[in-house]
Amino acid sequence: MTGFQLTGTKSDYSRYNLQGNPFPYSPVPDDEPLVYCGQEHVTDTIRTTVSTTLSTGKSRHLVITGKYGNGKSHTLKYTRSLLRNRDDVVVGYVSQPGDGFLDIYHEFMYDLGFDRVQRLAYEYLARVTSEVTDISPESADEMRALLDDGEALLSEIVPEAVQRLSDVTEFADFARAIVHLVYEDTNLYAWQWLTAEGIRYEQRKEMEIHSALDDNTTGVRAFTALKKMLLELGYTGVFVFIDEFESISRLTPKDEQAVLNSIRHLMDQNSAGLCLLFGCAPEVWQDVMSEYHAFSERIGEEVALKPLTEEYIRELVAAYLNTVRPDDIGIEPFTEEALSEILRHSQGNIRQALAACSRTLDRGAAKEAPHLTTEIVREAL
Repeated sequence: MTGFQLTGTKSDYSRYNLQGNPFPYSPVPDDEPLVYCGQEHVTDTIRTTVSTTLSTGKSRHLVITGKYGNGKSHTLKYTRSLLRNRDDVVVGYVSQPGDGFLDIYHEFMYDLGFDRVQRLAYEYLARVTSEVTDISPESADEMRALLDDGEALLSEIVPEAVQRLSDVTEFADFARAIVHLVYEDTNLYAWQWLTAEGIRYEQRKEMEIHSALDDNTTGVRAFTALKKMLLELGYTGVFVFIDEFESISRLTPKDEQAVLNSIRHLMDQNSAGLCLLFGCAPEVWQDVMSEYHAFSERIGEEVALKPLTEEYIRELVAAYLNTVRPDDIGIEPFTEEALSEILRHSQGNIRQALAACSRTLDRGAAKEAPHLTTEIVREAL
């Protein structure tokens, strides 16, 4: 039996005027995708949906359908990356809906992260401090510095902050948890409560929190409270990207209906400042539309991602290649025939096509081939 050696030798792509292989070996979209060649009818629909909430503050929702590997996750993550550049919105990504709305809420909060939510707590304290004291902090960082230096005292600010936030959110326990994010000795407990991880009664008592965040109803209530706080702080709205929504089909009919009812209640309670975008397999979405009218009617719109075409694969391949070369020279070193073979092999599936491009480029580099031909595609695959 013979052994083998592992080396870190890199392939040389310089003969193709490329600095590296831009195609993913495992085509799972990055959190911040560098390349996106969207289908025009899809990008137009997403732009309209998102722009409506940004420009009017009114809630609007969309479901993006497409077969496995046709770009739903990539589309959601790319749209999220664009929105994250804005200071007036809060954006969260949910990889899949789990077993209930509480799982959606939990993953949304974790995507925001402790630091982001704690910063929101300091922003709210800064607003209250400006209104009830002679100090006027203009940012979360300034508020934190004032507290650290002793120039502002929590004992003077917190009671008023809790009362005002309770009035805004109509959820006193949520208000107390948010404020306790700024206390070193309780901020971990507060974060655990806010993320629906569950804490002991003694830990809740220390923060004067009376309820547990442990079911779909309280999850919807907490999410709505967060959105109300954000609007009070001047944010335009909250954008939630829920991927792999088709996984609800594995739930029992009772649990599936509970998830859909909870999201429906969330939409009903938030006619302003909320934008939900779902990625879902078309066959599951058709079942939802036929069986749960009360939910599907509130989404408003559906747009479908289609398989690759000859024109689209050229655009996609050129866009990836342009990330690792100085000049735009189209699909070179791929030939037209090679891309046709990749399209035929992948049957128009974007994920499979990108993986095939990656393997073909590596094969061509190893053979020192001047061009990537149909023959090299077939060898690689």
